[in-house]
Amino acid sequence: MSNTSTNPTPTDGTTPAPRIDQPVEPSAAAQGTEQHGARAHSDGGWDAKVPVQTRSERPQSGELDAFPPVTGREVNWKFAPLAKLQPLLDGGLDGSAYPFLARQTEGADVEWGRSDDPAVGSAGLPEDRAAAAAWTARDAVLKVTVKATEAHESISITRSDFGTQPRAAHTVITAEQHAQGIVVIDNRGSALLSENVEIVVRDGARLTVVSLQDWDDDAVHVSTQFAEVGRDAFLKHVVVSLGGDVVRVNPSTHLGAQGADTEMYGVYFADAGQYIEQQVYVNHDAPNTRGRVNYKGALQGEGAHTVWIGDVLIGRAGDGTDSYEQNRNLVLTDGTRADSIPNLEIETGNIEGAGHASATGRFDDEQLFYLQARGIPEEEARRLVVLGFLVEVIQKIGAPELEERLIAAVEQELADGRTAVAAAEPEAEQADA
Repeated sequence: MSNTSTNPTPTDGTTPAPRIDQPVEPSAAAQGTEQHGARAHSDGGWDAKVPVQTRSERPQSGELDAFPPVTGREVNWKFAPLAKLQPLLDGGLDGSAYPFLARQTEGADVEWGRSDDPAVGSAGLPEDRAAAAAWTARDAVLKVTVKATEAHESISITRSDFGTQPRAAHTVITAEQHAQGIVVIDNRGSALLSENVEIVVRDGARLTVVSLQDWDDDAVHVSTQFAEVGRDAFLKHVVVSLGGDVVRVNPSTHLGAQGADTEMYGVYFADAGQYIEQQVYVNHDAPNTRGRVNYKGALQGEGAHTVWIGDVLIGRAGDGTDSYEQNRNLVLTDGTRADSIPNLEIETGNIEGAGHASATGRFDDEQLFYLQARGIPEEEARRLVVLGFLVEVIQKIGAPELEERLIAAVEQELADGRTAVAAAEPEAEQADA
């Protein structure tokens, strides 16, 4: 019996298939694509595969379907706890009007508008799926108008009745030409909320917008805030995040007219298990614009996590730009994590100046030593250092009553953190024993 392997000759006149031990000559079409059983890499289609590298090139749309499902591998989602945010990414949010309390002056208006109000979209469009979901779901728009009067107008809007079901909100804040004022959005209570906030600062106006997140411990809040600043206009934007389980506030400012000016401040305090994120963007898109970004945060407790991503783009039309951004984080206990990523893109060399900085660290021992050497107990010295670190930003708001409330809130955060750490120490010692 022969052990030679042969292939039977086909009876239909076709070429016999090669034996398994017979080398195969590649066809002309396959030349260069297969070799020794391995297939070559594809060299085409990279225009559709290369990720967006510049912040200004991100797609913008008010349609949810324009953004694919979030996987966590995206540059703007890679830190976020997606399991907690998922209800806000799937669509189907309740975008109806909600209760609020408003304190305002005669030169300012707060009213509900229709979902198709022409003011919608005047400051920008969504750049991610969460913002698009809220944009699509809106049934009503809260319109805030600061009028041009001789007085410095003031509006405070308190929102505390969102409940625990997935909600959407849309707010448009407009400062008329040469108007001056401050708008405070004060968030409290429980919420599962995704929202868009549009800010339009017309020519010559000076506006301060404060977004205060003083949520209950179970709140999940995603806020995308767009600003358009007019010629020789000024916007001060302040983000204060203290409460909540997951808080993600992403403000962006477009300086699209000559002489536009913005100062963007942020202060945040993350406790054990709390996640706070801010992605800040300043787009210098006109001559002689100015931008200042300064965010400061403190972290204490196991699992406290903060994320700050700062993007500054100086476009080709940004001659004479003066821009600087920085982020500082103060770590108070072990087990915390602070991610800080500053980015700066410059497309013209004719600028006044541009820079960025980031730092994360513990207490300055020299500061503590200085205070203790003057008879101040260590615990009180630490409290003073933290307050001094954060109050610098809080005092930029320009509203004394609100500043006092926030300083008291920071002190309470410190006290609660010390209590939690003290309670955890005996349990750790027992575990070690």
